[in-house]
Amino acid sequence: MAAFEYTALNKQGRQKRGVLEADSPRQIRQLLRDQGLVPLNVDAAARSKRRGQSRSARSALFGRLSGLDRTLITRQLATLVGAGLPIEEALGAVAQHSEKQHVNALVMGIRSRVLEGHSLASSLGDFPGSFSHMYRSTVAAGEQSGHLGQVLENLAEYTERQFEARRNVEMALLYPVMLFVLAILIIGTLMVYVVPDMVGVLENMGQELPLMTQLLIGVSEGLISWWWAVLIVLVAGIAGVWWLLEQPSIRSAWDHRKLSLPLVRRISRSSNAARYTSTLSILTRSGVSLVEAMNIAAEVVSNQWLKRRLIGATQRVSEGSSLRAALEGAGHFPPMVLHMVASGESTGELDDHLVRVARYKQAEVERIVTTLVKLFEPLMLLLMGGMVMFIVMAVLLPILNMNQLV
Repeated sequence: MAAFEYTALNKQGRQKRGVLEADSPRQIRQLLRDQGLVPLNVDAAARSKRRGQSRSARSALFGRLSGLDRTLITRQLATLVGAGLPIEEALGAVAQHSEKQHVNALVMGIRSRVLEGHSLASSLGDFPGSFSHMYRSTVAAGEQSGHLGQVLENLAEYTERQFEARRNVEMALLYPVMLFVLAILIIGTLMVYVVPDMVGVLENMGQELPLMTQLLIGVSEGLISWWWAVLIVLVAGIAGVWWLLEQPSIRSAWDHRKLSLPLVRRISRSSNAARYTSTLSILTRSGVSLVEAMNIAAEVVSNQWLKRRLIGATQRVSEGSSLRAALEGAGHFPPMVLHMVASGESTGELDDHLVRVARYKQAEVERIVTTLVKLFEPLMLLLMGGMVMFIVMAVLLPILNMNQLV
């Protein structure tokens, strides 16, 4: 029995979408007619529409899971499998409780693959955009060890921590970004709509304008006449920087430079260390070998230069080196991480030590970002106030000079 995604019309003529299980598309159409629906389209949810379609295209067909959706699915699966439900029943229950159509279709597609005899990890591999290599490797380790319930529980905690950390940073940045956009809108509105009217009155006075006023007039006229050129330059600049950072050599050089810049160095080191140790901990706790776990964990590191160094560290561990010595050789890892790893290796509690240091480093990154955001807010207010004051003074100075002449 396979899962099929359908589109049908109800008696009121409105489209209805959903997912049903049956042996064939013909049976799905008959089930829809029995419900008083007119079937329009029926597609297999477990396979692509055309044989040979790539996994990435198949993943795009059903949409990519958001961080929240993936976190909820993992937690629900961990709870249901931990309670003793077979994996296919757990997947069916998760799909039924989902209110989003693309999530429902994706989970039912995974369930169909499981019913065909494939493992859960292999079924998740059909949707690489929604489930990373690390996620699938962890599930595979749980299936091979026979402790899938516990592994899913660990994975649920990991995804929840990652989602919570990302959300905290995004919420901290929300207000400054809104403040910056508001400042741009206010200043732009003053320069384009308000200042020209005031300037017209000042020019009619027939007196020489102060330098500040002349500068304001020049900027205002430039924005009105050349706003399209400013927009093109801005967009081209952003696109150019984006393109440059997509080049491997330039991206690697920039990532290496970030590891030595003041303040940026601390954020980059701590965030990459938190990602690496957190991923390494969930993999080793799930039964993945240390060398394989290091290979997978290196992929989640955003710094390309550091990623290459970590690949070299993995090679040294496979040759018999300790994890602590390999990470120290990679460089740019905080001393606390190295000490915790060394302590974990000596006591045989490496997994727990990795979890602790990952949480500490993630909390440190959040503290730094929050502090910078708190400093950015008054700076933005001062900048916006200073620009408004410049405009007001540029308008008032000619008026004050005229009153003195009178």
